[in-house]
Amino acid sequence: MNLRAEEITFSYQPHRLVLNKVTLDVKPATVTALFGPNGSGKSTLLRCLNGTLRSQAGSVMLDNKRLDTMSRPEIARKIAVVPQDTSPDVPFTAGEMVMLGRFAHGNLWGEETPEDQTIVKQSLAQLNASNLAHRFFHCLSGGERQRIVLARALAQKTPVLLLDEPNIHLDIPRQLEMFRLVRNLACQGKAILMACHDIFMAPLFVDHAVLLRAGTVYASGPVRTVLTPDNLRAVFGTSIEVSWHKGFSFTAALGRY
Repeated sequence: MNLRAEEITFSYQPHRLVLNKVTLDVKPATVTALFGPNGSGKSTLLRCLNGTLRSQAGSVMLDNKRLDTMSRPEIARKIAVVPQDTSPDVPFTAGEMVMLGRFAHGNLWGEETPEDQTIVKQSLAQLNASNLAHRFFHCLSGGERQRIVLARALAQKTPVLLLDEPNIHLDIPRQLEMFRLVRNLACQGKAILMACHDIFMAPLFVDHAVLLRAGTVYASGPVRTVLTPDNLRAVFGTSIEVSWHKGFSFTAALGRY
């Protein structure tokens, strides 16, 4: 299932564009990453792609269907979202939070089925979070809550997955686990788009990179051709060089120009 933004233009206030004619494809079996400084439009683009925001111009297509013609439950069965932050002020256990991912697949009475319960257990296990299932969500650390939110998205069983800085709050081992999971999900056929600030670890797991600058696509293509010193200097305003070697090692040089 292909998700495509076509010439998306969006503003929260008149005459102050946040996105300006952005075109982007999120393809099956592919990890696409959005990179750019704060305020470049990454989170806004994700919200347009999941139908939370409606653009003033352009369209979002899910295969050959316009997203704005689809109901929220229909979208939720096709697109799962992991936001940057989720309020901890909910009276649910971690397991109940993950079960919310099954809501769009439920019956009229909202009953949990044995299949739902199995999927929730599997989703928690994929994030090594089974031991958190019976703890209240608000009692978890930030990193633990993020793993539960990721598990909730997995429980939706959607062909498209949108992640807004999914490694936020996670320590280094958990970040690696998460990125490897994302890579494996893409190998299973999911279309994945991540908004990232991490230009050192995340690119190791990415097929396609998009650089946003001031709401426009500055560069798009294979990660090694996009995250070049010239492109990074133009977008981030600092001198950065990233090079990849064998396996998952990297080197980086940082400096002001």
